[in-house]
Amino acid sequence: MIYDYIKYLIKAKDEYSIHSPFLFEFYTKVVKDKNPEKNFQAIENLRKQLLHDEHLISIIDFGAGSKLNLSAKRKVKDIARNSQKSPQLGQLLHRVIQFYQYKNILDLGTSFGLTTAYLSFQTTDNKIISFEGCPETAQIAQDNFDKLALNNIEIIVGNIDKTLPEKVKEISTLDFVFFDANHRYEPTIRYFEQCLTKAHEGSCFVFDDIYWSNEMKQAWQYIKNHSSVTVSLDLFWLGIIFFHKKQVKQDFVLKF
Repeated sequence: MIYDYIKYLIKAKDEYSIHSPFLFEFYTKVVKDKNPEKNFQAIENLRKQLLHDEHLISIIDFGAGSKLNLSAKRKVKDIARNSQKSPQLGQLLHRVIQFYQYKNILDLGTSFGLTTAYLSFQTTDNKIISFEGCPETAQIAQDNFDKLALNNIEIIVGNIDKTLPEKVKEISTLDFVFFDANHRYEPTIRYFEQCLTKAHEGSCFVFDDIYWSNEMKQAWQYIKNHSSVTVSLDLFWLGIIFFHKKQVKQDFVLKF
């Protein structure tokens, strides 16, 4: 990933490379706005607690697993340190949802729920469905949502290979999807194409860890080249796609 990051830094451009009014607005008002008005201290206080939690929990992992710890028993603090997204990324996702007022949201990969909390924080009229394979992890996430008084989140526990297609069938449209469930090529593409059936022109899909492995890099190439995708943004840590039909198909590598 170090080599990939160096290449990213060389290629990454800023707003002066963007000619599309839609994308210029998104980049300058959402991506680059790193000083949101919202107070996220409550979420970060929970992060601090998790980072000091010595409890062991049993892990059920249906995905690619951890690069750092393959044990089925892990301390909460170790999982929190290695798997939780940074406040910077969580706040970016929050800004995307707030800027476009997205209502129907899927979160593929709950973990301890901190990123999910950013998706939900200080909103009351959207619905977030979050998928988690591990029951003990999901319970910690639910406890965190209760502490934050976040009542618009539903956790679906189980193998996402089975739970996602069942849930997608029940949903009329999807505004926003965050893909962070299985860092392998085939499942990532399958989840993308399942969610694509309920996407609309204003939808936004975000893919985590697009440089995590060769499989994820291949998946990102497939996704951004898909005929339904008109705009793709490579922020290294995340890949973002839009489906605006009037937009000329473009692929950007942008500074974040």
